[in-house]
Amino acid sequence: MSDFLARTIQRAQSDRQRIVLPEGNDPRTIEAARSIIDQGIADVIVLGADCELADGADGLEGATLIDPATSPDAEAYAAKLAELREKKGMTLEEARELMHDVTYFGVMMVYMGDADGMVSGACHSTGDTLRPCLQILKTAPGVKIVSTSFVMDVPDCAFGDEGLFVMGDCALNLYPDADELSEIALASADTFKNLCGGDPRVAMLSYSSYGSGKGEHVDLVVEATKLAQEKQPDLSLDGELQADAAMVESVGSLKAPDSPVAGHANVLVFPNLDAGNIGYKLVQRLAKAEAYGPVTQGLAKPVNDLSRGCSASDIVGTVAITCVQSQARKANL
Repeated sequence: MSDFLARTIQRAQSDRQRIVLPEGNDPRTIEAARSIIDQGIADVIVLGADCELADGADGLEGATLIDPATSPDAEAYAAKLAELREKKGMTLEEARELMHDVTYFGVMMVYMGDADGMVSGACHSTGDTLRPCLQILKTAPGVKIVSTSFVMDVPDCAFGDEGLFVMGDCALNLYPDADELSEIALASADTFKNLCGGDPRVAMLSYSSYGSGKGEHVDLVVEATKLAQEKQPDLSLDGELQADAAMVESVGSLKAPDSPVAGHANVLVFPNLDAGNIGYKLVQRLAKAEAYGPVTQGLAKPVNDLSRGCSASDIVGTVAITCVQSQARKANL
């Protein structure tokens, strides 16, 4: 277990949150729930019909098991969902039908305050996981878009914060415009502060450093940097910077000598999803880094998506991250 994950689990244990796992029909979910209960990471809520719970409920005595089809809360959830989606034409009957969908039911639990967060995606697509979040939870106050990042823990690395980085957006927004890119930068900085516990130093990445290259893609990053700095002038954020100038002190002092970030960045913001997804996977595979995520950023309450190829231990780690996000949200209320 990496130091980052160990610290995250300890933080989750210190103030247990209620996390709903809607995929109770998946054996990995049940295995993860048992581990979460045994370690005291979170108060676990598992959704699924009794006949669908993988391996039954054995070993889940410490969890809350809910069948959405028979839950006494389903009607209140349906009524609230119909109210929230009334302008989109949703009827009460349609809302009642959606309460049979474990993902919608789980998100309504989070919305209504009956859970602090949700982790899903072991057997649901990213779209199926995030769609109800965008419809029901929506974005946090002052936030324009939902984005994602990865926490990268690189072994034997002198860059970042002793090898710890946040990289965004690597999983959701295809080609953000300048304003969206600035929002991704600010959200990624918050993710570093909340999950990694240090001061974020944000580099807006490009193939250019301080005007060494030209083109519309460079212009977009320059504009995004300006917008982010205007929105949070006290944040240590700079660009446009090439990756080596952002991370390596000797290169940063050469290419961007007046930059407050160059050579010391621990948050790397990619200009588009192509670069972000390729970049984090190269670091993960070539540097043998641990990659935690995608961590969802910008929702009013925390919901995180899993890879459908995830392991039970991946679910445990994601639940711990979700707990810390919930702790940070409550602390900022």
